[in-house]
This record gives sequence, structure tokens and C-alpha cells, in this order.
Amino acid sequence: MRPTAGSSASNAGAARRVQTLRHLVAGQWRTGDGDDVVDLNPARPRETVAVGQLAQDHDLDQAVAAARDAFRRWAATPPHARGRILDRAAGIIDVHAEQWGEELAWEEGKTCAEGIGEVRRAAEIFRYYAGEGSRSVGEVFASPRPGEQIHVIHRPVGVVAVVTPFNFPIAIPAWKIAPALSYGNTVVWKPASPVPLLAVRLTEALVEAGLPDGVLSLLIGSGSLGGRLVEHPGVDAVTFTGSTSVGRGLIAACGRLARPIQTEMGGKNAAIVLADADLDLTVQEVLAGAFRSTGQKCTATSRLIIQEPIADEFLDQLTKRAAALRVGDPLEENTEMGPVVSLQARDEIQQAVDAAAARSGVDVLTGGRHYDDDRMHGAFVQPTVVELAGDDPLWREELFGPVLAVRRAQDTREALALANDSDFGLSAALFTDDLRAVTAAMDQVDVGVLHINSETAGADPHVPFGGAKQSAYGPKEQGRAAREFFTRTTTVYLRSSGGPTL
Repeated sequence: MRPTAGSSASNAGAARRVQTLRHLVAGQWRTGDGDDVVDLNPARPRETVAVGQLAQDHDLDQAVAAARDAFRRWAATPPHARGRILDRAAGIIDVHAEQWGEELAWEEGKTCAEGIGEVRRAAEIFRYYAGEGSRSVGEVFASPRPGEQIHVIHRPVGVVAVVTPFNFPIAIPAWKIAPALSYGNTVVWKPASPVPLLAVRLTEALVEAGLPDGVLSLLIGSGSLGGRLVEHPGVDAVTFTGSTSVGRGLIAACGRLARPIQTEMGGKNAAIVLADADLDLTVQEVLAGAFRSTGQKCTATSRLIIQEPIADEFLDQLTKRAAALRVGDPLEENTEMGPVVSLQARDEIQQAVDAAAARSGVDVLTGGRHYDDDRMHGAFVQPTVVELAGDDPLWREELFGPVLAVRRAQDTREALALANDSDFGLSAALFTDDLRAVTAAMDQVDVGVLHINSETAGADPHVPFGGAKQSAYGPKEQGRAAREFFTRTTTVYLRSSGGPTL
């Protein structure tokens, strides 16, 4: 692989102006007065992206109080008027897509092209939810009694705590914040600590679009502040995307408080390749699923199941293409894979691969080594493919990086059983033209998202997204499914006071 981390993009990155981080509390921008926060570039960790101060408990209290004060006015705002603000925000996001996409790559590590694409996806999500004012706000049912109708109407739940991860620093917040606002809720948002700059950018777009004071507050804070937000007495509901361990803790906390919570957590997603699969297409899709966004996606392909007759040929093609990926500075135009989010993440992934390589029955087919060029100073991990003779921690544990674990299957039944052999159930992909195998997968594979002849990653804003088993808890996200979490229903029995009509 050709190193790119020390090339011309380094000079361009070094010339970038360090940004100042700000919080938005009760409609006012403030710099904060907590401990320093330093946002670093994972490709060159000595390079600072942005600086600021962490929010503190008094910021949290003021943000929640402002959200509670603004809630009634925002809920009473006609849905079409709310939608116009979201639509204006979408336009602002689109206008800044290239600038913010480059900042996303600088801050988080995915390639510049992926960063720009993610910003545009955020705009698409806001546009979708801007249109909710033109869709049904409830249902009418027939009554068994004459002269009566039964209406089921949807109302906003109140103040929503939004806690988001680092890996999609503008798209995932968009698919939580946009429906929350569209349905009339107010929001207090705590983004992941490694990606505060894109959180500021999204908040700037909503403020510029005319969002009223207090409807959204942004708090750049520690993980402990996020925990206090989730348990704050002024919060009515919580939506979270992140690790399974943190998610379980938040679920337990909300259970004690009888507070609704929606979580998207871990994934260990399988791609199943049957003997009749189109090899060129399948190699391309598995490669994208495993290594695009440096494997830092909850829907990334981290397990591969190949039917025995084609396994050798498939793995030969896959490993050659994985080894040829251009890994380096995400701001370089020809880079195909950037760093993981931090040096700590790099080291944890590398330690897991090293430990696996020392076990019997584990064969590292490509990657798995430390870089010995300029990339050794950044958070770079080689695209890694590891074949397993049987069960192994690499088959079970989410590494959240560019590591693909492979097992072979004799037939479709064994392949589907291996796909289900996980505590997680977010996404899976099946590559075949056999209709019987497709039907079997639809019936048997226990996941929230199933792809046929396409990679495990990918989510459209107009359809439900979410997992099964330990991958999720609570209602699904996106599409009309989001309404099930961000609204509550009131059933109205409607009869004229004069009694039944003739």
C-alpha cells in the first residue's frame, strides 16, 4: 500500500485555522467555563482541529429549563411552519456540504468524499422530516356505537435528550433531531466528545434557519454529563446511539425512572456468500461494507460466511483488493480509507488482532500489522481479513474498525445458522440468485435490516432502521417509525353532545 499520510494534504491540513467550539444554551451561544476540550485530527494527532471548554451542570440545567419553557410554544406551532424551518436548515447544510464535509474528514477520519456525502445525507433527512406537515397526524377508526368516531392523534412527548456517537457526527444527529423537532418536541443534545465541531455546524444551520430560542440546546460535555442529561428530571424521553455497554446502562437508568428510551447499539454484521453469487459484485460489496468509513459503522460488515466451493477464489480476490486499498490522509483526493477515530481506538483494535493471531485456528490473510511508515504516528489500522477455523472472540466481539472475520460453510443451512450465531442483530447481507435461499434468509436471519446482493451498510431516511437482539432497544428510527418514539397517542371517542344523528 502506498503511504499518503505525509503528502500534500498534510500541508493543507496544517494550514487550517483552529476552530473555536461553542455551546448553544437557551438560544445563546457561549464558550463554556469547564475543563478544556481539544479536538484532534486522528490522521495527525498532534494537529488541533478545534478548542473550547466543556459544558457544566449549570449549563445542563439551563438548557433543560429552556427546553421545557419552549416546548408548549413549539408544539403549538403548526407542523407546516416547523417544516419550513427544517427545510431551510436542509438548504443551509447543502450549501456548506463541501466545507463541512472536509471538516468532518479532518475531525473524524473518514475520507473527504464520504464526509461530504454524509453532510448531504443530513440535508436529505431534514428535508424528509420537513414534509411531515403534509402527512397524516393520526387515524380515524369506526366505532361500534352509532353516531361516534374514534380518533387516534399523535402529540409530542416533550423534552428529548439526544446522545449521539462519533462515527456519523452529522447524519445520526440529523436522524434523531429532525423527527424530534418535526413532531413538536424540544431537544437537548450531547454529541460524542471526539466530534464537537460538526455538532456546532449542525446547530448553526438550525439557528440560521430560524429555530426559536430554547427549542434546541447543544452541550459539548463529558460522558458523565451525558449520563446526567439522561437522568435529568426535566427530560421526558431519551434517544441514544453508541456502544452496547453504555446503552445498557442508560436503559437501566431510564427503567428506574420509567422514562422512554430508544437505543441503537452494537453490531456484528454478517455477509453470507453462497456458491452461485456474482463474485465480482460480491467482492466489491463486501469490501465496501467492511472497509468504507474505516469499518467504523454499526452496520459495517465484520463477519463473512462463504460457501465452501467458492471460498478460495473469493478470498483470493478479496484479500488482494483489501491489500491494495489506498490508506492515508482522508483529505487526500485519492485516499480510499482513513484512520480510525483515535490512537486509543487504533491500539485496542490492534491488540485484539494480535491476540487473535496468537491463537490456533486463526489465519491472518491480509493486514493485521502496524504501519512502519509515516502512518505509524496516526490512528491508522491496516485493512485486515482473518480466517477462523471455528468460534473465536473475533467472531463475537465488535471491534469497530477495519477487521473482517471469515468462516466457511458447507451449505445454505449452515451459512444462515452462522449468521445468526451472534448476540447482535442489526444488519446482514446475502449474496445469491437462489430465490429459495433468499426466502429462507428473510424467514430465519434475525436482524433489523437485511440486504440481498448489496453490502450490510446503508439506511434510507424514509424506511425504518434498527436492530434486533442486543443491537437495539425501543422503537425503530427513521421513516414513519420515528413517530412511534417521538410522539404519544391520545385516543379520542368523539360523539355529538346531542347524541346519535338520524
